[in-house]
Amino acid sequence: MATVKVYVVSGRFKDSTNTWRKFRIEVTATSEVEAREKVYSRIGGNHKVPRVLIKIESVAEVKPDEVKDRYIRQLLSMDRLVVW
Repeated sequence: MATVKVYVVSGRFKDSTNTWRKFRIEVTATSEVEAREKVYSRIGGNHKVPRVLIKIESVAEVKPDEVKDRYIRQLLSMDRLVVW
């Protein structure tokens, strides 16, 4: 079973007004490749931006105590997750 880690992905994307907007997103993933895919999916879905207009500049693993996203912090603090 793969260990889930928290990654910070930062970069920029070109929006509908043709300007480059910066982003910094924290995601949970098992690898850097999966973290990149989640960011492509999230930005493309929310802003209707094709992947060629999303430029990822850095992907870095974050320690659990350095996480800023409240939802991810809550997920990390759980000892188990029950889904039915």
